[in-house]
Amino acid sequence: MKQTILPFTLLGLALMTISPVTAEEKKAMFTMTTDTPADVKAVPADAEKTASGLASKVMKAGTGKEKPTAADTVEVHYAGWTLDGKLFDSSLNRGQSISFPLNGVIKGWTEGVQLMTEGEIRRFWIPADLAYGENPGGGRPGGMLVFDVELLSIKSAPKAPADVKAAPEDAEKTASGLASKVLEKGKGTTHPAPTDNVSVHYSGWTTDGKLFDSSVTRGTPATFPLNRVIPGWTEGVQLMVEGEKRRFWIPAKLAYGDNPPPGAPAGLLVFDVELLKIVK
Repeated sequence: MKQTILPFTLLGLALMTISPVTAEEKKAMFTMTTDTPADVKAVPADAEKTASGLASKVMKAGTGKEKPTAADTVEVHYAGWTLDGKLFDSSLNRGQSISFPLNGVIKGWTEGVQLMTEGEIRRFWIPADLAYGENPGGGRPGGMLVFDVELLSIKSAPKAPADVKAAPEDAEKTASGLASKVLEKGKGTTHPAPTDNVSVHYSGWTTDGKLFDSSVTRGTPATFPLNRVIPGWTEGVQLMVEGEKRRFWIPAKLAYGDNPPPGAPAGLLVFDVELLKIVK
């Protein structure tokens, strides 16, 4: 007489098959694809909405606790669709994630990614005024856009120094009005000449503590002829040796002035500069 175990095996399989999948389990299993979402045509009723008109929905909960600020650099994977379901861009298709300062992209991304934590996947419905507008040029998509975004990592922006408002009493001062303070001594012995090229890492703040530029957040040093930058840099970096880190308080007359051209910061500026290399 044959022994059978099929009824027990099938019973177990049946129980596994009919067990309901909870909403949280569905979120845990969600992975990004370039397939057009079923809700691409309109914002669903259960989406979160902000005062700006941005709508979003968490597709997969994150594993991190911290959220990025607008000044931070983030690494993401994403896919974007127009409301007719057309995929217009995706890092997934390129097979490479993308990193960028969060304040350097469309408004909907700047606002939306700040809602996320590392590991989270979120779907965004971004109205035209927070994207590229209704009739953009240059091949950009118009109207409301839908994005799936996965936040892979956050690289925090350099924090404003405690002495950002004014040069401290122990800062070195030159006849021009430039003030500086050595933060870390260098290992070199040679100072650059005004005609040398230099490679540096830097971050710059206005006196209210706003970070307006940083090679650190971009992850790439800046290289330039020392006589082709603002006078405060031309003078100040000549005080340094390779490996040195120095903080500068640069008055407006040695920077961009009190009424600079569009996009340039005004007044006294504070820079942390690390001289990486002098290129003769």
